[in-house]
Amino acid sequence: MTPQEIEDMFTNATGEFAFARWGRPIAPVVFGVDDASVAVVKSAIEATTSLVKLDTAETDPELGSNFMWFFLRDWQELLDTPDLNQLIPELANLVPRLKAGKATSYRMFRYDNDGAIQACFVFLRMDKTMAALPAEELALSQMVQSLLTWGPKAFATKSPLARLENGTSVLRPDLTSLLRVAYDRVLPAASTDPILAMRMSPRTELLDGT
Repeated sequence: MTPQEIEDMFTNATGEFAFARWGRPIAPVVFGVDDASVAVVKSAIEATTSLVKLDTAETDPELGSNFMWFFLRDWQELLDTPDLNQLIPELANLVPRLKAGKATSYRMFRYDNDGAIQACFVFLRMDKTMAALPAEELALSQMVQSLLTWGPKAFATKSPLARLENGTSVLRPDLTSLLRVAYDRVLPAASTDPILAMRMSPRTELLDGT
């Protein structure tokens, strides 16, 4: 991927470069689905964390769980969940916006003192369109988008997944290379300097096809 392509993928809504990856092991928990669906989500988590060599844990020492997935029928459920507003104080203002925009998904990050990802909350409103998606495809796509702080252009016109001839959905090869580079420990866990894109670009080329 070219430096400009990478820079665009991490340029936020206000036009600033903002890159961050997880700075600690993830401790996931899934709410609102049955055991079979939880297993699908965990499989997607294992596949992607293995790819980038990101550790997982049973608990986070500060938060207990630092990677929460919420599957909902309606956004109102977030406000009706006991004590969730204490964990996510923004809910009172966020839910009306999600309702007004008829959103089906939303992702929220927390950051540590170094700017790396400390926690992530994934909210999925399962309308008919979302429910019709293969569970494996939905989980993998959401997991990829939770590994880094992507900008709004990153997947606006192109899915993070590619479909094989047999119909199986897999992570795009170019994105696979980018994710592996993004978690290279020689690179910073967080940066607002677009020169990072120039450092990442040649590394993605070296990894293409490996």
